[in-house]
Amino acid sequence: MGAMRWIYLSPHLDDAVLSAGGLIYEQTRSGIPVEIWTCMCGYPPELPEGEYSSFAQLQHAQWGFSSAVEGIRIRREEDKNAAARVGASVVHFDFLDCIYRRGVNGDWLYGDVFDPAREEDSEIPAQIAEVVSARLTPEDVLVCQLSVGSHVDHVLVRRAAEMLGRPLLYDVDIPYLFKMPRELELKAAGMKESVHLVTETGLRSWQEAILEYKSQIVVLGDSFNTPEKAREAIQSYWAERKGISLWQEP
Repeated sequence: MGAMRWIYLSPHLDDAVLSAGGLIYEQTRSGIPVEIWTCMCGYPPELPEGEYSSFAQLQHAQWGFSSAVEGIRIRREEDKNAAARVGASVVHFDFLDCIYRRGVNGDWLYGDVFDPAREEDSEIPAQIAEVVSARLTPEDVLVCQLSVGSHVDHVLVRRAAEMLGRPLLYDVDIPYLFKMPRELELKAAGMKESVHLVTETGLRSWQEAILEYKSQIVVLGDSFNTPEKAREAIQSYWAERKGISLWQEP
């Protein structure tokens, strides 16, 4: 029988640490192995910058990258650095971020991350579930995001996790929770909430880990788009419960 691991399914290269970095720190400090498996962080086909969608080009400019490939490379490094702050290891899968996905006719599928999932993406949850299932052991504890905010990639990863047919824990998507708090009740309907203690040391490590995502802080919303605001937002969330909430089906 293998040792118990906690596996956090992260849609993108920041979601798990943003949402649960303090808990991850407490777990690894107590000797629990934690891995963050990020789904949508594959390298897109190399194209001249002007041939990506206008939406993707805008994202690259906001992130400060000259190309999509540079962006994925740097963001993967940021993720490794952030995970190291809280003691976790990382696994990076090769599914594409929604801004890089195209339909069979070559058209870019998404002009906004909050667009509903396109028919062309209908197989992605099953594909993710297959890749994840191949790496899981029966003893693993699997955590997935509630998809608060309804970012299309978060929605698809939750669908994938729920295809696995095993118990799940859910964390809440930060910072989307701060912008769309009313979605929490809908996305966690019927579930039981439990609070997991995070010490002040864990809080500080969580805050420092978040700041490793240097390219992303600037685009995470008005309440989160500077290092100072990010620290304050996480401090406020933590102060309400002195920990992190997880949800599960009763």
